[in-house]
Amino acid sequence: MVANDIVGVLFVYIYVALLLVVTEKVLRRYPTVSRKILHIMVGNIVFILPLFQTREIMAFLAAAPFIFLTFLISPYSPIKGLSKVSKAGHELGLVYYSISWTILAYIFFDHMEIIGVGILAMSYGDGFASLIGARFGRHTYQLFCDKKSVEGSTVMFLVTFGFLVIDLLFYSIPLTTYLFITLVLVSFLATVVEAVTPRGLDNLTVPLIASFAYWYLTMV
Repeated sequence: MVANDIVGVLFVYIYVALLLVVTEKVLRRYPTVSRKILHIMVGNIVFILPLFQTREIMAFLAAAPFIFLTFLISPYSPIKGLSKVSKAGHELGLVYYSISWTILAYIFFDHMEIIGVGILAMSYGDGFASLIGARFGRHTYQLFCDKKSVEGSTVMFLVTFGFLVIDLLFYSIPLTTYLFITLVLVSFLATVVEAVTPRGLDNLTVPLIASFAYWYLTMV
């Protein structure tokens, strides 16, 4: 483990700890909003990733432990009283989120912008879609299990696209015409996947499919 990896791990844990403290304060009055704030803000981990220099450290020391830690705040936790944040949303949503990050961190360590594609689509894209859809969603539709709104899905697409652009700029990837079109397609695909995935599982399907789609369209 090199010095940068140590700093990266510390930054991740300190950042998530601060998020949990803040959302716990909000939780007392606005439990659903608290869960969504946590869901969105966890995505900023993408901008900490360049600190890491070792694949295994990022995947197994920074990401994988959160699978266990988020399970402890789920309704299935053996420690009662820790599950309030998860109960306000999908029961295992944060666990699936952590699994996605671990998989992406290990597979795409050498292309961190691809990790960013999946995490930002899930955090900011889906997070803002839920917030806006719940508040302003007037035109609803239901493809499978969950009811969605046109307004929420539109926000999902627009916010995902915007943050994918930010992701590429942050990682100094030139925005060519082809990449611009690719981001449009990936954002649209992420929106469709979120709309058709059963409750909670979108924390797995959206980041994984978005990242692998971007990889396929740009690397294969």
